[in-house]
Amino acid sequence: MTPDWRQPWFAPLRELAARLPADRAVAEALNALGDSPPRFVPADTLPLGEAYEAFIARAGTVPTRDNLHDLLNGLIWRHRPDLKQRLNALHARHIATHGVGPTRGALRDALTLFDEHGALWPDPPPPLAKALAARDWHTLFVTHRALWRDTRFEVFGHALLEQLASAPRKALTAHVALGDPITWSAEQWAAKPFLPLPVLGIPGWWPASENPAFYGDSKVFRPPRLKAAGSP
Repeated sequence: MTPDWRQPWFAPLRELAARLPADRAVAEALNALGDSPPRFVPADTLPLGEAYEAFIARAGTVPTRDNLHDLLNGLIWRHRPDLKQRLNALHARHIATHGVGPTRGALRDALTLFDEHGALWPDPPPPLAKALAARDWHTLFVTHRALWRDTRFEVFGHALLEQLASAPRKALTAHVALGDPITWSAEQWAAKPFLPLPVLGIPGWWPASENPAFYGDSKVFRPPRLKAAGSP
């Protein structure tokens, strides 16, 4: 499947995508974008029994399948190498210390969630950040709609980008990091300090969102969770 790179969620990757050579394996096409690490190799290069993240850290290469999911992963590696390397280093350090168990654990769960479905919002206008934290969707997307014109919001998760490319739907939700997550410690990552945001609510991303009634679907634009009596 060839994505429609004109869609707004692909804007940060559009220039890279335009340089991809046609009719090549995904790993070869990604390597053609430049010589900076990491390099991309066929998926069967990953040794049997070695964890994917540990292999990337050890070999400096990313096992890559010939599909859209891995193409988008590779483009994010090319676009945001520092953050991808930071996530990989945290994975690899945890694996080296604790091994690979039946569950990933809190840290690796958070890293994987963000890698697959995360978004970056480094400098949200304060009214938008406050509304997002409160899950005040009307204020976020309708009252302060004009503030979105000058803000930088970027989908980082390649699985979310794949879903937007293949089956965009109202419920698709990003796990948003405010500020610069590359500075976060392992403990901060493990706490999953993300905020959920249904991405097709972003102004200009979906025609139906021009109607304020779009945001009235409480199954997608959910109100804040109420705390149980006596809970902190």
